[in-house]
Amino acid sequence: MSRPENRPLSQPLTRPLSGVRVLDFSTLLPGPMCTLLLAEAGAEVIKIERPGQGDEMRTYAPSFGSDSVNFGLLNRAKKSIVLDLKQASGRDQAIALVRDADILVEQFRAGVMQRLGLGYETLSVIHPGLIYCSISGFGQDGPLAQVAAHDLNYLAEAGMLSLTAGHDGAPGLPPALIADLAGGAYPAMMNILLALRQRDSTGRGCHLDIAMADHLFPLMYWGLGNGFSSGSWPTPGSDLVTGASPRYQVYQTLDGQHLACAPLEEKFWIQFLDCIGAPELRDDTTDPAATVKAIAAIIATRAQDDWLAQFHGRDVCVAPVRSLEEAVKHPHFQHRGLFSAKLDDGSGRQIPALPVPIDRQFRGDALTQGYPSLGEDQKLFESS
Repeated sequence: MSRPENRPLSQPLTRPLSGVRVLDFSTLLPGPMCTLLLAEAGAEVIKIERPGQGDEMRTYAPSFGSDSVNFGLLNRAKKSIVLDLKQASGRDQAIALVRDADILVEQFRAGVMQRLGLGYETLSVIHPGLIYCSISGFGQDGPLAQVAAHDLNYLAEAGMLSLTAGHDGAPGLPPALIADLAGGAYPAMMNILLALRQRDSTGRGCHLDIAMADHLFPLMYWGLGNGFSSGSWPTPGSDLVTGASPRYQVYQTLDGQHLACAPLEEKFWIQFLDCIGAPELRDDTTDPAATVKAIAAIIATRAQDDWLAQFHGRDVCVAPVRSLEEAVKHPHFQHRGLFSAKLDDGSGRQIPALPVPIDRQFRGDALTQGYPSLGEDQKLFESS
């Protein structure tokens, strides 16, 4: 990825994961995002797809080239081969590939890989150094291990969804797939890197049990702290960052726009009140709801741009609520070079590649890369 000229970084001769081979048996989002991160850091990722349509994500709308743009974004710079794991020949080919692999990522329900003859216990005998990462909703064991679910279900079971309830008491739909990404892909990447480091010392691989629902709990550390220490378990709108405080609110402006206001610390709170001309509201603990109502009435008297001009240059922790389109075009994110790498659809059409949380110094200089068509790299591995 190109870098802004005022932020030079020395590029290493090789990327950190160059020479590392990953077999990716996963589909949709958590596993493919994890292996995208590995690929961006230099790993060779071989995507194992089923005959016919391959990864279900290929069929999603809208399209980009011959497949879905979602598939393209998540599978940039990977290879694709087709194996029928329900057939002995397909399983034999998979085992042959395992012998030369460093990492295996799978995302089936607990027990599926074992039934296919590709479980960790079997493959670790063949390749003791294999790092075998299983990503699932509820983990490899426990009462919920076999329950069919998606991101929304994991949020519900882990208690996070309940905290999104609005004034009508109904939980809201989160705008991001939190369990898949923050609970699945990122912890998987983290633990794979730890396992590689451990293997450097021991020579042995391991089985990683990444349960997406498990990893939602650290994201609610404040609620756990309140509940465990005092028995005050959070409810919707009852805590500092869930709506109970006037210092952490979204207020509507005169023109129907919104301001995200988060002057939590006292020094920011004082400046914020000074800017809106309401220093008398400094005590926000006696009647927080009344303070929220008073501030909302003040913010509603002026347009968003007027308020932004009023707050400009002051440390008040206020930001306009932007659309995704506006955010992508913002000069700050353009300056950061987030969208300078490109995804090519194979015919020359290009769109920005997915920004990933891998530091620029660990990534390659290739500005433009494509994604694999189904089975595109079959011949490369026929002799494996």
